[in-house]
Amino acid sequence: MIDAMQSNYQVAGMTCQHCVSHVQAALDQIEGLTVTDLSLVGALTIESAEPIDLAAIQAAVAAAGDYSVSQL
Repeated sequence: MIDAMQSNYQVAGMTCQHCVSHVQAALDQIEGLTVTDLSLVGALTIESAEPIDLAAIQAAVAAAGDYSVSQL
């Protein structure tokens, strides 16, 4: 069994639960990534068995709307 790696990010641009839903749906499309926490204040925690490229996360979130992601 491979242990999951946990990473923390900050998502900017979310103003309501509808925004959170859009970002969640976008992140759910990235294979191998599991969102363990996403809050309206922008806190994002993901788990993955393999490293996930920050550019892939940023691209998925930007495609969902006017949102941006930075790693903590």
